Order: sequence, then structure tokens, then C-alpha cells
Amino acid sequence: MYRYFFKRCLDILLSLIGIIVLAIPMIIIAIAVKCDSKGPAIFSQIRSGRNGKPFRLFKFRSMRIDAPSDVATRDLQGNNITKVGHFLRKTSLDELPQMFCILIGTMSIIGPRPVVLKEEELLNYRKQFGADKVRPGLTGLAQVQARDNLTDMHLKAEIDGIYANKITFWGDIKIFVKTIFKVLKQDDVAEGGEEVQKEILINEEDEKMIAELERKAEAEGVAALETASSNLELTEMLSEAQKQAQTAEETA
Repeated sequence: MYRYFFKRCLDILLSLIGIIVLAIPMIIIAIAVKCDSKGPAIFSQIRSGRNGKPFRLFKFRSMRIDAPSDVATRDLQGNNITKVGHFLRKTSLDELPQMFCILIGTMSIIGPRPVVLKEEELLNYRKQFGADKVRPGLTGLAQVQARDNLTDMHLKAEIDGIYANKITFWGDIKIFVKTIFKVLKQDDVAEGGEEVQKEILINEEDEKMIAELERKAEAEGVAALETASSNLELTEMLSEAQKQAQTAEETA
């Protein structure tokens, strides 16, 4: 009941409150971004959303206007980030405009972080573990585990899949509270080009669920391959029958 109704109600309520309460700070941040470097205050980018449907994500611009716009944070070079951008990224204030995405329903407060469309490997892993079935979030389980520094795509997708398959109200509350502490402590923030891999603990129950998801994905892949093979054989049989019929007509 929570994941299908109340979660969305909370998203609307909290994002609306956030937009109202933080309106003046967001205006101040926008002015600071404009004064710091050339370009717009808001950066927008197409990301992969629920069920793989692309949507437009908004952030305060933290990069120079000549920086690559379609790469992941870990692939950026540090000199692409502006002075104000460094502060915004460390405090996660660059994410505030995403409250508008939450309000209109393309994102949720809690969920797997939205991924750029070029990260095909991560997107495929997410689909395998069912993480693409939920709205992407402002923060998520993988973020409270390691924020920007979780660079193992398979592990990141596994963690996102664990969340997507076990959404609960108290689970979201825990992630939200942990996020606040992570941001205040500025833990696990990766500036452009930095990578810090850390150990992530997954309990036995989650490991069993991951194994089941992997078996399911493998079975679906085998079934799809068998179907394609059967269709190919049928096509070849029909083609052969048509050739025989044509030969018979020419002979007659």
C-alpha cells in the first residue's frame, strides 16, 4: 500500500513544502552560480527514469559551460567544476531543483539515483535486478552506502535492486535520515576524477534475493533466445515452402 499510494502522496507533500521553504535559498544559489561563471544557473539533462523512460532532470549548474554534459560524475575532470560548483556538490545543494521533478512525478524523494542514458552497462544491470521499476530518487540506498564513491556498477545495481524490491515506509525514513547525516558530514563525495571504493555489506537475505533475481534474468534471457531461434526456424521453413511452390508453378 505504501509503495503504490502513500509514497507518492509524501513525495508531493514534501517536495511542495521544500520548494516553498527553500525558495529564497534557491534564488540566492542561482545568483551565486550566475556570478561565478558564464552560463545558465540551471543545468538540465536527459536521464533514464521509471521503466527506462527518459525524463529531463534539473540541477544547479556546477560545471563550466564547455564541460561534457552527458557523462557521469565519476568521469568528470576536476577542472571542469566551478568554485561555487565544488561547494554545491559537497553539500548536495546542486540537487535542490530536482524537487520540481519530484513534484511532477518523474522522480521520488527516495529511489535509485537517475542515470545518464550513456551508462548502458549500469542501466542493463538495473533492469536485471528490477531497479528500473521504480522512480529514480533524490537520494537512495546506494547513496547512503557510499554516495558518489561506489564505482562498481554491478554492486550499485544490486543495492538499487534490493531497495526496489523491498520498499517500506520505515526503510525510506532510515535512508532519508542517513542522507542528512552523510551530507552534513560530507562523507563519500567524489569530485571529478576521484574514486574511493569502500566495502559494502549486504546481508544474507539480500544475497538470496539477488541470486534469485539473477536466476530469473538468466531464465528470461534463455527463453527469449529460444523464442528467437524458433521464429528463425519457422521463417526458414516458410521461405523453403514458398520456393518449392514457385518451382512447382514454373514447372507446370
